[in-house]
Amino acid sequence: MKLKTRVNISFLIVIMLPLLMMGMTFGGAFFLFRARIEAAYGMPLGQMPPEMRQLLFYVIVLMAIVLFITGVMLSLWIYKSVTEPLKKLGAATHKIRDGELDFLIEEEGPEEVRTLCRDFEQMRGRLKEASEEKIRNDNENKELISNISHDLRTPIAAIKGYVEGILDGVADTPEKMDHYLRTIYNKTNEMDRLIGELTLYSRIDTNRMPYAFAAISVRRFFDDAAEDISLELSGRQVAFEYQNEVPEDVQFIADGEQIARVVSNIISNSLKYMDKPEKRMEMHVREAGDFIEVSIKDNGAGIAKKDLASIFNRFYRADPSRHPSQGGSGIGLSIVKKIVEDHGGRVWAQSEIGEETTIFLEFRKYITGNPAAPAIADKQETEAGKKASASRASSAKRYRRTRTGKQPVKK
Repeated sequence: MKLKTRVNISFLIVIMLPLLMMGMTFGGAFFLFRARIEAAYGMPLGQMPPEMRQLLFYVIVLMAIVLFITGVMLSLWIYKSVTEPLKKLGAATHKIRDGELDFLIEEEGPEEVRTLCRDFEQMRGRLKEASEEKIRNDNENKELISNISHDLRTPIAAIKGYVEGILDGVADTPEKMDHYLRTIYNKTNEMDRLIGELTLYSRIDTNRMPYAFAAISVRRFFDDAAEDISLELSGRQVAFEYQNEVPEDVQFIADGEQIARVVSNIISNSLKYMDKPEKRMEMHVREAGDFIEVSIKDNGAGIAKKDLASIFNRFYRADPSRHPSQGGSGIGLSIVKKIVEDHGGRVWAQSEIGEETTIFLEFRKYITGNPAAPAIADKQETEAGKKASASRASSAKRYRRTRTGKQPVKK
């Protein structure tokens, strides 16, 4: 039954029932008190003047008309106050159904209807955000596919060329053959790094990363990592300075292998954009209250201030026109951010264009028996803890392998 029909029926009940009751009351009173009325006026009712009978009739009719008009006005007021907002909500739902979300649902009508309008507006806003997010994700996926196609095409073309050279007998000396085979091997590693990066990003993005958390010594972990970093950078003619001001007994809850990956991504990313004749990198580990702060600084090309807030977004590149030969899928620093945040920490950057860039990592210190220790510790399972303890000792030693399994992202 429609709302209008329900209102009309209610109107008839509200109006006609009082009229009927009033008629019955007057009729009953008339027959019951007829003798008294005739005695009061001194004449039979049939002999009363017509004017008096008409007055009595008009009074009854006027009361009925007033009740009728009042009921009609009240019914229309209630009906319109409910149906008008509902009509607008109906039009809004049709727009949403057709994919049109750029409009505003205004609140009007009774409080209950205003609440309904408010809920519809919130729903529309969230649908719009979801639609915009889907569009952004689609564009990012298209960009990712484009980057992957380029990054795979380059090593495949090189591998094909060198294999053809071997088949055609161009590599006719042991030195040339060794050079060709090493190049093929390196290009194959490039493809493997890209595939590994994409697999890792997929697992992180869908929250399927199996972290193995454990209490790790800050000094021992970063000292071991710095040792391998120094060895690696020395082969690239990059000066490296390391300082660790954290006491021996300070620990933090982490997956050693994944934190090593974080450091690897940052180092690899920095190496991509070192444009100075004298290349230099610094890593400094210090205490900052209840936190451990790790800073990694380079003297590379730098990043514009307007881009600093975005460099950790997935697929973001501050300047895609620079170093086009380096390729990269554009998700390296987003992996860094995700891993650090999953450890209860945070990451940010400071930079001066053309001068230097510093990436900061912050982790909460872990103190045994301290209720303020991060909730991450509670997630640690016995088996995962044993695995992490084993990986902790060798995480820095695996640094170089982790590094070769990662394609850096452009700034």
